Amino acid sequence: MACEQSKFMIDEHFTQVGKTSEMPNGGVKNILEYKLSRYACYLIVQNADPRKEVVALGQTYFAVQTRRQELTEKEYFMLTEDEKRFYQINLTKKGNYSLNQAAKKAGVKNFDIFHNAGYKGLYDGETADDIAKRKNLRYREDILDNIGSDELIANLFRISQTEQKLKRDNIQGDGKAKEIHYEVGKEVRNTIKRLGGVMPEDLPTPKKSLKELEKEKSKQEKIEMK
Repeated sequence: MACEQSKFMIDEHFTQVGKTSEMPNGGVKNILEYKLSRYACYLIVQNADPRKEVVALGQTYFAVQTRRQELTEKEYFMLTEDEKRFYQINLTKKGNYSLNQAAKKAGVKNFDIFHNAGYKGLYDGETADDIAKRKNLRYREDILDNIGSDELIANLFRISQTEQKLKRDNIQGDGKAKEIHYEVGKEVRNTIKRLGGVMPEDLPTPKKSLKELEKEKSKQEKIEMK
């Protein structure tokens, strides 16, 4: 009921999975089981009997994790814009790695075209080359190194949601995977628009790339060591 009232798809979080068990008389018994998402586990633990040890431990676990997340968010908001960029780029690179693995399993052959589809959805038709030209980047200069934290977050959301959809819907085929990436990018763009946010292509380009900032940081650390 909690899942339903919160407007989540029940089947996505409480997935029925079939299982059979052989009987002594040679027959087969069908057993109904559920594959639970993390959210489903949380709901079950929070609504179960805390007098049971496994429930008490589960409630404590989720309480501790929630507190850790609150502290992380508080620390994040205290960071400078460049520090937020470094934080987000690490998450984005990890996300891209996971997406590439999911795309490979889905049958993607041309990863440049696949990633361009996501960019085109999020950036209103712009390819990676279009974005690089608009930002006056050098040849092969990394786009993600030259965007702000808000733009990185939008791209991370595109990346993570595409990965999840490829896996959840068991997408197969290069063309279908490319189509999904475009659709997810477009949906992220539409969400930003509905919320009254700034479109990704209208966000300012930082004055310095993360590689430049990294070099400056490294140089400063060497000076301080001397």
